[in-house]
Amino acid sequence: MGQDKYQIMGDGIYAQVGGPQNVAKLIHCMTRVRMTIKDNAKVNVAGLKKVPGVLGVVEEETLQVIVGPGTVNKVAQAMVAKVGVGLGDPFPNSAVSGNEHLDNKSAVEAKAAEVHAAHKASLKQTWWRTALKHISAIFIPLIPAFVGAGLISGIAGILANMLAAGQLPKDWTQFITVLKVINGGLFTFLNIYVGINAATEFRATPGLGGIIGGLIYLPGVVAPVTITNIFTHQPLLAGQGGIIGVIFAVWLLALVEGQLHRVIPDSIDIIFTPMLSLLSIGVLTIFFIMPLAGWVSNSLVGSINWILQVGGAFSGFVLGLAFLPMVMLGLHQILTPIHLEMIKNTGFTALLPILAMAGGGQVGAALALWIKCRKNKQLTRLIKGALPVGILGVGEPLIYGVSLPLGRPFITACIGGGIGGAVVGAFGHVGAITIGPSGAALIPLIANHQWMAYVFGLLASYAGGFVATYFFGVPKSAMVATAADGTVIDETASQEEAPSPEQPTADQEAETATVQTGAINFVAPATGQLKDLSEVADDVFSQKMVGDGFAVEPTSGTIVAPVDGTIVSVMPTKHAWTMTTATGLEILVHMGLDTVELNGAPFSIDVNDQDTVKAGQPIATMDLAAIQAAGKGTTVMTIITNMDHVASLTAFTDQAVAAGDEVFTVTSK
Repeated sequence: MGQDKYQIMGDGIYAQVGGPQNVAKLIHCMTRVRMTIKDNAKVNVAGLKKVPGVLGVVEEETLQVIVGPGTVNKVAQAMVAKVGVGLGDPFPNSAVSGNEHLDNKSAVEAKAAEVHAAHKASLKQTWWRTALKHISAIFIPLIPAFVGAGLISGIAGILANMLAAGQLPKDWTQFITVLKVINGGLFTFLNIYVGINAATEFRATPGLGGIIGGLIYLPGVVAPVTITNIFTHQPLLAGQGGIIGVIFAVWLLALVEGQLHRVIPDSIDIIFTPMLSLLSIGVLTIFFIMPLAGWVSNSLVGSINWILQVGGAFSGFVLGLAFLPMVMLGLHQILTPIHLEMIKNTGFTALLPILAMAGGGQVGAALALWIKCRKNKQLTRLIKGALPVGILGVGEPLIYGVSLPLGRPFITACIGGGIGGAVVGAFGHVGAITIGPSGAALIPLIANHQWMAYVFGLLASYAGGFVATYFFGVPKSAMVATAADGTVIDETASQEEAPSPEQPTADQEAETATVQTGAINFVAPATGQLKDLSEVADDVFSQKMVGDGFAVEPTSGTIVAPVDGTIVSVMPTKHAWTMTTATGLEILVHMGLDTVELNGAPFSIDVNDQDTVKAGQPIATMDLAAIQAAGKGTTVMTIITNMDHVASLTAFTDQAVAAGDEVFTVTSK
């Protein structure tokens, strides 16, 4: 329903500007859709103002349609999606003039600023969170494939285990084989899919990323022909490097390809850039990345063998704890030779049941998230889709769709796996007679009638992952109420209207009365001259198309929060942000006039989405001299965008103010 509304609004705008064919380019800022129009004679400004949801229209170098913060990005995205281009990209069949090329360059630079801002924010959260974001972005598109193929794999695993245990007749062999073939369509060639997605994430050509992923399989190398490992002088083995090798190689590919695009002339770019990119990174992958990743794998195997020799609950805990990171990096496949050697020597592998506990920790963590984050419909929807295959021992959907993107739940899931592994290790002599899917699917394959010990360990991993995540592993951001599409739901009003189940004290009654009346004092966001909004040299703000508020003409570049509240979103170009108050007011703070065109250069912002701030807290800085040199106004506007929530505003007169001075009072309905 929500997307339909935005699409209808976008269609209405198109209808009044001469259709998509009359638009050369489209971008947006915090409040308005900005369109480069090819023929202004085809624009019906009066009709445009009557489109439901349109708050106003400004005719300048670009046609600006004001729809308000929060709505503008969705309307703009619906409009470009209808045409099949990206924000800032030329529309089909549009003749790109010199000015339009500059607009496109601005859009590209704005996107670069967005990536830089995201990178800067992630560095504040430690470098590994940046890596996790990249990894999750690479694997999230594969989640439906993981769920579908994983469920088929789980069914095939149960049937195969029952067949191996003599609980099914041999006639089932072919059907099980068919299920494995379908599942193999994903997992056998997973490196290629990862290469394509990694190229998309790192802005390389997807097809080239797929080729780099395919190199790991050493296609075309058929015995007796071999490629020599330059470090060990032994034949290089297909599969060395795994997923982490592919991601690293494609990251390098993106750097090389981007550099070649800049130095190779356009007339021959399509010929030489792909060839040189593949040749250089392909050779590097085969001769350096694959052997080095193989060395990492061998070192890991040696460490595991040592841990197994120690034995007991300690070994179980360490192995159960470490297995999820191995799955995440695609290194778990290197354990297959160890499993097979154990089965050959003892009749079962004691390693597999312990490692299976890692999946149990994931399941427990997901259950805790489901309970504690039940208002987050997007997250709970992912959990519901990934849990069945997780229970059957296929953990990738839970890893890449749920725990890894959130960070902390991945760690607490590992702890749950360690607890389950300690239980299995403490029992001792719990093994599987063959390798295959883990989780509940492994129960029929447990040797020596030790399946009860395995089940106890599985339950312990569920419980460990659940408890660790419930109490220590749930980020606040995961508990934010969202719709299934990820849209944040504002529950403030409904929470305020809910009756208290207990009789309040006198102090509580006073506090409640304050909240109900909704009286909030705003402070000046900057030092300078306080102005009435009607004095701002921009029709959108002065005519209060977006909402009412006040303005400051700053004399200092330090910008503070105008009110207590929560940051909702920060523009990629850093010239504006939105926030909400405890009484439900929606606030827009806009630094400068038409400063979206400066692509963030004169601004810095020190807060992120969902941060809680206090009135007077430093939020941003703006380089006033640079903004004025660019011919832009420096006025800072503070605007309430949901005026239907406002009962009254205070009157005020022009005056000199310091940042943090109380200047404005709003009473909510």
